[in-house]
Amino acid sequence: MDKASLIGIIVGALCLLIVFYEVSHGNFMMFYSLEGVLMVGGGSVSVTFMAMPMDKMKQVPGYVKRFLFNKSQSPTEVIKQMNVLAEKARREGILSLESDVAKLQDPFLMSGLKMAIDGVAPESIEATLRMELLAMSERHKAGKKFFDLIVLYGPGYGLVGTLIGQIGLFGSLATADIGKLGKMLAIAVGATMYGAVIANAVAGPIGTKLALRSSEEIMTKELILQAILSIQAGDNPRVTMDRMLAFVPLVERTRLTKVAA
Repeated sequence: MDKASLIGIIVGALCLLIVFYEVSHGNFMMFYSLEGVLMVGGGSVSVTFMAMPMDKMKQVPGYVKRFLFNKSQSPTEVIKQMNVLAEKARREGILSLESDVAKLQDPFLMSGLKMAIDGVAPESIEATLRMELLAMSERHKAGKKFFDLIVLYGPGYGLVGTLIGQIGLFGSLATADIGKLGKMLAIAVGATMYGAVIANAVAGPIGTKLALRSSEEIMTKELILQAILSIQAGDNPRVTMDRMLAFVPLVERTRLTKVAA
C-alpha cells in the first residue's frame, strides 16, 4: 500500500474524528443527515454517470486501487534494469536480449525491445511507442476526470442541499417549532459540510495523486523509449546511461552513476 496515501487518510480521518467529538461530546449522529447524504452523495454519483461513458465508470475501482497501491517501477529501478540490458547488448549483441524479453513484466518495455531485436526501424519504434504513450495519457485523464467531476459538482450539490434546507426552515417559521427549525438548519449546514469534505478531503487529493502518478509513469516510459533507441543504435552503455539520467533529479544521478560504474 502507498505509505503517503495511508498516512494522509489516517491523519485526515483522525482530525475529523477529534473535531467531531469535541463539538458533539461523542454524539456523532449529530453530524448525520440522510437528506445531505442523498443530495451530495447521490447527486455527485449521478453527475459522473451523466458525464462519463459506462466503460470508464466500470474502471473507477481500478482508479481507487491505483491511488492506494502503486505497483509501477520508479525511474531509478528502470534505469538500473535498462543499464543491465545495455551492458549485455554491448557485449553479446542485441539479439542476446531475446532471452530477457520473456522475463520482463512491463508490456511497454517488452514491446519496444522486441521491435528493436527484430530490426524494426528506429522511426517506426518511436512512432509506435509514442502512440502507446498517447493512449496511456488519455486513459489516465479519464481516471482523473471522474474525481474532478466530484470536486466540481460535490460542493454544488451541497449548496443545493443548503438551499433546500433553508426553504424548509423558512416554510416552518409560522409554526415556531424550534426543534423542526433546528432540524432544517442542520440539513442546510450538513449538506454544505458533506460537499466540502467529499471535494477537499476525498476526491481532490485522489485526483491530484492520480495526475502525479500519470506524469511519473509517462516520464518513465519516455526514459525506456530513449534507452531502447540508444541500445538499438549500438551506443556505448555510458551514452545510454547519460540519456536516461536526464530524466532523474541531480541528487539521484551521482548515486546511479556509481552503481553503473
